[in-house]
Amino acid sequence: MRIMLTNDDGIFAPGLEAMEREFTPLGDVQTCAPTTEQSGVGHSITYLTPLTYKEVFRENDRLAFAVDGSPADCVKLGISELCEHRPDVVISGINSGLNAGINVLYSGTVAAAIEAAFFGVTSFAVSLEYDPHPDYRRAAEIAREIVMKIVARDEAKAGLFNINIPTAATRQPAEVRVVPMGIGHYGSQYIKRQDPNNRDYYWATVDPPPAPTDHNTDLNALAEGFVTVSPLKFDLTRQELLSPMKTWEL
Repeated sequence: MRIMLTNDDGIFAPGLEAMEREFTPLGDVQTCAPTTEQSGVGHSITYLTPLTYKEVFRENDRLAFAVDGSPADCVKLGISELCEHRPDVVISGINSGLNAGINVLYSGTVAAAIEAAFFGVTSFAVSLEYDPHPDYRRAAEIAREIVMKIVARDEAKAGLFNINIPTAATRQPAEVRVVPMGIGHYGSQYIKRQDPNNRDYYWATVDPPPAPTDHNTDLNALAEGFVTVSPLKFDLTRQELLSPMKTWEL
């Protein structure tokens, strides 16, 4: 199996290194990741400036590519130009921090997986709940187990999947729940401060956390300690409104 790894935390992020160690024995692994951290950039693409890259050698002199661009840039450039072979699977992560609820739309980690799905490649975004001392090794093992079970299914071909792992799941066995993406979001509050020149500035926070709902979503399942898998799609069309709108006098 040809596997492409990427992330939004940068080429030297420990979560990416853990994924390389876990997936390298399974096939031909190629890594193409941002030169620097790109958290929260969403699905941005570089158009107005040239994309540059550097070759980086990993363990056993395996070649990786550090791209001076966004996670989506890395996947697009990697599949189109840099990688020797078109990948069968693209895996983005492990991200430091969950990408659940509306955060999916902000996430560079998820955007990289979506970009791969544009190419018709089965793709995964993998995120681990933030912890000062994260166990990326165990999280990578969990991700491998889930990824390999999904890619073995014919109906998963060219699919897009979002995997979130709570910290508790790296310390004791946890059930995997297949759930829809929630619509709750983190961080509508800012901290207002002043710089040394008495100019106001604002620092984004992750408060308040999403309110609990009665629905079974990724947010609820993660709060209960489950590993979550959400099948996603990038078609944003409101299909049920297409036919009614055709009768509107616009």
